[in-house]
This record gives sequence, C-alpha cells and structure tokens, in this order.
Amino acid sequence: MGKNKQPKSVSASKGKRKKISNAVYEAELAKLQDELVNLKEWVVAKGLKVVVIFEGRDAAGKGGVIKRITEYLNPRVCRVVALGTPTEREKTQWYFQRYVPHLPAAGEIVLFDRSWYNRAGVERVMNFCTEDEYQDFLRTAPEFERMLIRSGIVLVKYWFSVSDEEQERRFQARLNDPKKRWKLSPMDIESRDRWVEYSRAKDDMFSYTDTKQSPWYVVNSDVKKHARLNCIKHLLSMIPYEEIPSEPITLGPRKSSSAYIRPPLSDQSFVPEFYDADFGKS
Repeated sequence: MGKNKQPKSVSASKGKRKKISNAVYEAELAKLQDELVNLKEWVVAKGLKVVVIFEGRDAAGKGGVIKRITEYLNPRVCRVVALGTPTEREKTQWYFQRYVPHLPAAGEIVLFDRSWYNRAGVERVMNFCTEDEYQDFLRTAPEFERMLIRSGIVLVKYWFSVSDEEQERRFQARLNDPKKRWKLSPMDIESRDRWVEYSRAKDDMFSYTDTKQSPWYVVNSDVKKHARLNCIKHLLSMIPYEEIPSEPITLGPRKSSSAYIRPPLSDQSFVPEFYDADFGKS
C-alpha cells in the first residue's frame, strides 16, 4: 500500500454511516475466526514468524480487534504484547532493546498492542523524549524493520483511524460506565486535548515509516464491527496459507475407577452455588 491512495475515511464521509447487522456480523466473524485457526496451524507447521503491530488514537478500537483475533487461538502460539511505562533501566537502553525479547520464534504470532511507535506518538506529543531521540527513531525505525523482515519475520502494521467526534463519543461512554472507566488514563484524557498534535505526529511518522517494504495499512474504525471484520480479513490476506487437515482424534473407553476412593466431600471447600437452574424464578 505505502504511497498508494487510501480509501475514503469514515470521518470524511457525510451523514451517519449504516452499520452491518448483528446477525451478519456474528456470522462473518465466525467464518474469519475459523480461518484464523487455519492460519495459526499453518504458521506452526511452516515455522513462520509473524509480527502484527496495532497503533492508532486512544479509543480507536485496537483492543477489540485484538480480542477477536486471539479469542480461539492457542495463547502459546499467538500472544499479545502490551508493554507498560519503561523502567529507569530500560530508559538507558537502546530504544528498540525492550521490544526485541518479545519478537516471535518459529511457529509464533505476536500482536503488539502499541509498539516501538510510542516514540513517534505519545512520547513525541507529550515531550517524553528529546528532539534528538525522536529524530533518531525516525531514521532508525525503517532500518530496524528491514532487519526484522530480512530475518524472516512477516511484519504487518495497522493504524486505526477514528474521527474526532467518534473518539469523543467513546470517551464519554467510558466515563459513564464503571466497567470501562479504567480505560480513561490520565494520558488518554491529555490526548483528548491534543488532537491536532497527534495528527501531525502521525503524519510525520507515516512520512518516514510508511515504506515499500513495511507499509502502514489504515483501518477506518468509526464503526467498530466494520473495523474488526475488515482488519481480520486483510490480515488473513497478508499471509498465504492453506488449511492443514487435522488428524482424527479417537477417545477410547474410560478406564475403570473402581480402585479410586474419593475423599469425603466434607473435607473440601466448595464455592456456594449462587446460580442454578432455578435462579431468577419467583
């Protein structure tokens, strides 16, 4: 994709966008998740090393896509990396050093929920890095990614694009829902007031790191369900794979347990059965 013309963004379209029905969404998601299982088996069988980067604005829907990708995959094969604030020691390391240990070995898929691009985004906007560190990152990131690709890693980068209006709606929803309030960190709230600064940082980042070898793929994410389906469909298209026939599994007869005597139930602590078949009945 790289410099190719991007599809029209959701935020640029006029009027309220129609959404896919729940029934169609669930059916399509189930099909795509079946294919993700096939892809996972192919990655394991062929010893592939896959890295997928998810970047974008706060509340852009990255976590929802990652959740649907990993839902039915073996966590020992497909793992999510979401690093926290670097320690004082890590701040003195080569910038990419803290990410290298999380790269995949053969037969593994790693999903970065934010990545080394923190330096070009939040660190740049919030002045957590110096100008020299920022400029060095812009020069080094394409070289670092070329090294990963030459080593045999399949690298796919997604940028989730959400409009100002939709981001504000999601922020307000988080504010009013105790179950989601944890998602509103002080950094998220600060980013709300720096929309333009983040937009400029993203544009500068793309100008250096949207390369032919490692392009950015923009996901229109104003409609979460559309974004999830489109991203997963695209990811599946990025790695040629075939379905690997699974070996049939036969369950033989259970062995007799006559020689086993269970300890008295009174010796064990059970969770009270607050819910049963009669729960909710008057």
